[in-house]
Amino acid sequence: MSAMTLTLRLARPEDAEACGEICFEAFKSIAQAHNFPPDFPSVELAREIIARLIAHHGFHGVVAELDGRIVGSNFLDERDAVAGIGPITVHPSAQNGGVGQRLMAHVLERARAPRFRGVRLVQAAYHNRSLCLYSKLGFDARAPLSLMQGPPIGITLPGRTVRPARTEDLDDCNRLCERVHGHHRGGELKDAIANGTASLVERDGRIAGYATVIALFGHAVGGHNDDLKALIAAAPAFGGPGFLLPTTNGELLRWCLAHGLKVVQPMTLMTMGFYQEPAGPYLPSIYL
Repeated sequence: MSAMTLTLRLARPEDAEACGEICFEAFKSIAQAHNFPPDFPSVELAREIIARLIAHHGFHGVVAELDGRIVGSNFLDERDAVAGIGPITVHPSAQNGGVGQRLMAHVLERARAPRFRGVRLVQAAYHNRSLCLYSKLGFDARAPLSLMQGPPIGITLPGRTVRPARTEDLDDCNRLCERVHGHHRGGELKDAIANGTASLVERDGRIAGYATVIALFGHAVGGHNDDLKALIAAAPAFGGPGFLLPTTNGELLRWCLAHGLKVVQPMTLMTMGFYQEPAGPYLPSIYL
């Protein structure tokens, strides 16, 4: 592939259809090659997600064109001081030719701005090529993750009350996230509150944990595993392919398995720049 034929540009709303289809096909191709289910159950969902990312002022989207044809895209979540990368996708016909590396280099250069303390991504653990690429670019593997899916649990935990999160809860939730991770994701949480997906758990009249949504694009933190159990158990569904759970949290993983959830695939949390070993239980999003 000649470098002269590959160009990068900002993503535009009219790119959503082509980029969404590539996103679906790329993840499907890689997953099926390793006997795993695709990350996106339909091309329509992939297009919808890409369209939302392109339209959101808090995300930077970049498109790769080869001889004027869209062959891939990448996104940087810029809502908070720790940026998040993804989804990065390259059309199966253009993979292994340097497109993914160019897309990653572009967003990493942008993430070097002083306002960002670090950057995160989540990698499919079965995909050796992406692990090698991200490691060469400077990312460190931090935690093994399990993507969980299954029917809603629909129970309540004694002493814990789950309710929708409100704007006035932002400061308390941000302080909780800072205690666990050393930084907060208030921009992401603010969006989730506005979209009506954020929830929190109260214990003894105080906020003990919160979740933006129990899904791949959502995160949660709590003071105790039972706080996360309450949030998971109250979720009406686990959106898309499911939600991420640190595999090293054996108690929470066993509880999920005992309540009918299954591990869909292994994944890896990778970071560059600032990282604090979590000081409490959490569920990462693909950006945390």
